[in-house]
Amino acid sequence: MNDQIHSGGSDHEHGALGDAEYAEFMELAAQEGFDPEDVEGAIGAAGHGPLPALAVVGRPNVGKSTLVNRIIGRREAVVQDKPGVTRDRVSYEAEWAGRRFKVVDTGGWEQDVLGLDASVAAQAEYAIEMADAVVFVVDSTVGATDTDEAVVKLLRRSGKPVVLCANKVDGQSGEADATALWSLGLGQPHPVSSLHGRGTGDMLDAVLEALPEAPAQSFGTAVGGPRRIALIGRPNVGKSSLLNKVANEDRVVVNELAGTTRDPVDELINLGGITWKFIDTAGIRRRVHLQEGADYYASLRTAAAVEKAEVAVILIDSSESISVQDQRIVTMAVEAGRAIVLAFNKWDTLDEERRYYLEREIETELAQVAWAPRVNVSALTGRHMEKLVPAIETALAGWETRIPTGRLNAFLGEIVASHPHPIRGGKQPRILFGTQAGTTPPRFVLFASGFLEHGYRRFVERRLREEFGFEGTPIHISVRVREKRGRNK
Repeated sequence: MNDQIHSGGSDHEHGALGDAEYAEFMELAAQEGFDPEDVEGAIGAAGHGPLPALAVVGRPNVGKSTLVNRIIGRREAVVQDKPGVTRDRVSYEAEWAGRRFKVVDTGGWEQDVLGLDASVAAQAEYAIEMADAVVFVVDSTVGATDTDEAVVKLLRRSGKPVVLCANKVDGQSGEADATALWSLGLGQPHPVSSLHGRGTGDMLDAVLEALPEAPAQSFGTAVGGPRRIALIGRPNVGKSSLLNKVANEDRVVVNELAGTTRDPVDELINLGGITWKFIDTAGIRRRVHLQEGADYYASLRTAAAVEKAEVAVILIDSSESISVQDQRIVTMAVEAGRAIVLAFNKWDTLDEERRYYLEREIETELAQVAWAPRVNVSALTGRHMEKLVPAIETALAGWETRIPTGRLNAFLGEIVASHPHPIRGGKQPRILFGTQAGTTPPRFVLFASGFLEHGYRRFVERRLREEFGFEGTPIHISVRVREKRGRNK
């Protein structure tokens, strides 16, 4: 079996499929009643490279959260009455005029003792760093404020393309207010009412001009340079200590009173005879008067680090119970589609009783990443640090694994024969065929005769892992259902 599974391979015009394999695949799709354009669209949607990121920034009460909901086409939990609360997600997928992109929301700003300008600037800086383009939202009824001017300076320094959104223009009478925002020096203000949708189409057209196209999927082709490792985890879990230990020197200052706006430290480190780029996110420390705010900044910084990385090494304090914040960070890395390694720190301090209960916690609280390699380490003493590189390499290998379409369909045939989908409403949906549309992480498209329940999709994923490995990587499975054929067909 192993000689049929490839980590890597050459690119093809049809993604994972060579010309002959593609022709055979499309013939099969036609026989099963699928429209060729629909099949190509499904594979293309699943097989794209990383989506371009659009950051939406602006001060509080400018209608930014409403605009995010308008862009993504649905109401999400981005409008919060209580600022500073860490959300489960900070980004959402959107589509406009047939192009897909990711919207990065920076809502939930708060006025604190650091001052509103500093709070806004910190969050805008993190969001801009990870974005390909920025929508800067200004309240046209208020005009440009000092806070807006502070963000403009950040935008100019970043060099990222900016689309200026003059929000709350509900009619022609507000057009003049929008025109006044030319004074910001960011180009044409786009008058918009995010509440009613007025002008959002023209603004999104400008966004598409500013955003790069989503790159085509390249199978097993690594980006040049050292592999990028994000070292993430909740505050005070020992990330700086771990980085210093693997580097064999004090590269990062470990300080409980560190500020909330330090830049992440990217370090080139030789480990196991290989040079890696470690993206440290350890600059976040809680201040008593800024606990919630610091958590929110930590969430943004972690998201930015994960976006830049290929592997997320998630550090967890094994001496404490696995927290909701630990689980949120794990979820963020999974949803970002990164290879994952779990590193349990302070392992040398545990007694037998704590080890027993920790194992139970891992089984229940981290069940969603039971496939991730795990290392038990001590950042203080260096215990088991030599196990970190093999775990990272294992996760990368799973992340880049590709299964040939013929082998995949033979496997799917075995599943359908031995474990068919449960009958629902007198019908039994069937997986007809499938293909792997992309890697990093592995993405599969299954073509079915009817809707596949979530539980059955989870079963298919579990069987894929049992058969082919995929250790250390999330797997994305999308299903395209065959449209009902008319009587004359």
